[in-house]
Amino acid sequence: MTIVLLEVRPLTRAVFAPFGDVIETEGAQLRLINNGTTERYHDLAKVDVTGEGARVLVNIFRGQAFEPPIDIVMLERHPLGSQAFIPLQNRPYLVVVAEDARGRPGKPAAFLCGGNQGVNYGRDVWHHPLISLEERSDFLVVDRGGEGNNLEEFFFDDVVYRIEKLAV
Repeated sequence: MTIVLLEVRPLTRAVFAPFGDVIETEGAQLRLINNGTTERYHDLAKVDVTGEGARVLVNIFRGQAFEPPIDIVMLERHPLGSQAFIPLQNRPYLVVVAEDARGRPGKPAAFLCGGNQGVNYGRDVWHHPLISLEERSDFLVVDRGGEGNNLEEFFFDDVVYRIEKLAV
């Protein structure tokens, strides 16, 4: 078994664009609503669901905390819809994504997300399940519900991708 170390990079809209959207107020389109009493940060992510009977789900996921070293041995993707994660407790977390390489994930990329940043994985984007840091954390998750299989998992059998440090 080969171990490949992954470098953790800061999350920005530009570097994450091939995988989906970064959900944050910085740089977002601002609109004043409710007679000027509320700021609306408009259209932060493309919610994408497909298939007969599909609908948008709003969930809360509670993720157990991870500490380095973190071994990435599997990735998953959702072929029928996007999946957004918005932290509820202003805690950092880790995102691991990969481009598709002929039906399987390519080499993963790791991003350190601030507690004020969410992510929206595009449909069919390979990603690791939730990786909370520091302590157990809650996330608002916008996901696809309805008929059809919206989960594909891939387990690496010849390599382990390892994150040894979170400093960026």
